[in-house]
Amino acid sequence: MEDLLKAMAMGLVDSPSEVSVKVDEPAEDNTIVYHLHVADKDMGRVIGKQGRIAKAIRTVMKARATKDGIRVQVEID
Repeated sequence: MEDLLKAMAMGLVDSPSEVSVKVDEPAEDNTIVYHLHVADKDMGRVIGKQGRIAKAIRTVMKARATKDGIRVQVEID
């Protein structure tokens, strides 16, 4: 899952070397939170107009998580 998020983000940004993903331990409801970090100048590319790209990234991650039987949440820091 972490590799999927990182690959999607690297394809969107100008500085792929600055993309990193931090994974939190599962919460009480077994939700895993992924924190995506990108360069400040690339933040707009990852979020997109009106958050459309960020929403698409979250949708893909949730679809993959459902297939694996887990719950995920993606936060863009």
